[in-house]
Amino acid sequence: MPPPHGDAHPSPPAHRCDSVEPVSTTPTPLGPTRPDLLDPETRPYFLWWTDLTIADFRRKLVEGSVDDRAYWAGALLREANTRDVWLFLSPADVASLWSALPRHLGRTRAMWAWLLGLPELPWPPPEARDA
Repeated sequence: MPPPHGDAHPSPPAHRCDSVEPVSTTPTPLGPTRPDLLDPETRPYFLWWTDLTIADFRRKLVEGSVDDRAYWAGALLREANTRDVWLFLSPADVASLWSALPRHLGRTRAMWAWLLGLPELPWPPPEARDA
């Protein structure tokens, strides 16, 4: 029996236009929250306590010890808008540093673990609790 006020679910058209492209279901990445984050000489908002430029910061993320890289990656994950994180790191980068990151993430630790499907590491670590 049809709905009382007409057909609520109209039938699809009898013909199809083959020139129409299907809509993509792949999400489009959002751009940076601020266009100046693409400028290597910009001082990023999320490094408010230091005078590093974007170029300096990018070097810090790839050079030095794992602990040094984790410090800077943790600063990014903790201080930057989530949308801006992906300008500098990939999920694989975060996963590779994960064991060294918890002490640098503060209250964002659980959110990043959940978002990236990584184990939520306890803080402080068990060995430090007994000290």
